[in-house]
Amino acid sequence: MRPEPLSEAAARRHELTRAKAVQALRELDRAGTPVTFAGVAQAAGISRSWLYTQSDISGQIRRLREKTDGAGRAGAIPAGQRATDASLRARLAAALHRNKHLADENARLRRQLARALGDQRSARPRSGNDSDR
Repeated sequence: MRPEPLSEAAARRHELTRAKAVQALRELDRAGTPVTFAGVAQAAGISRSWLYTQSDISGQIRRLREKTDGAGRAGAIPAGQRATDASLRARLAAALHRNKHLADENARLRRQLARALGDQRSARPRSGNDSDR
């Protein structure tokens, strides 16, 4: 038995609306725009009330909204691209190690330069009229 054409059309319209909502959600997150029910509804051209009835989509909106700074504004980086605490700690440790290496190299080069300038100064012939600078 073939389903009614009206129920087929309703099912297609439902899936199209879901696809629009998911696409709008992804685009807002990718752009770093605040993810809210109103924002997703407006971007997708659908109603907010419909979004609330879709538990998976509304749950995703809530999760992304919780990752904002508390004032309803998303950070400049989309949630999917934000660094984890572990990766930030690793990057900090690497930066500190690199800074230590550069400070050691800088000290070595200063000592080398001081020796070279001292050798150059002592190799210069001196006359009685030259004053040390």
